[in-house]
Amino acid sequence: MIKVVYCITRKAELSEDEFFHYWKCVHGAIGARIPGLRRLVQSHRVAVPGDTRSSDFDGVAELWFDNVDALLAARQSPEWKASTEDEKNFINHKRVAYLVAEEHVILNTVDIRE
Repeated sequence: MIKVVYCITRKAELSEDEFFHYWKCVHGAIGARIPGLRRLVQSHRVAVPGDTRSSDFDGVAELWFDNVDALLAARQSPEWKASTEDEKNFINHKRVAYLVAEEHVILNTVDIRE
């Protein structure tokens, strides 16, 4: 499996609540329709009281695919294009990081059940 990882920042005119709601409830539903997508995870930034380091991004999106061919096919789909088009509604594209990766689990003590 491979995954596409986006580190994203909200548009300045959106409050944090507006951004997180839109990303999860509106954009998430659009992205979930991408063909070949096996898993979609959003990680929303959390403020940690007393932490001396602030987050560089507001969140991280992970899109999981069986392989590179599945990713490349998904990028050609109308659903991917719709998702990309919707990004202009909530993402500051000047503050985005992008990575295609293969995950190597070093430690896993968490049993995730949804």
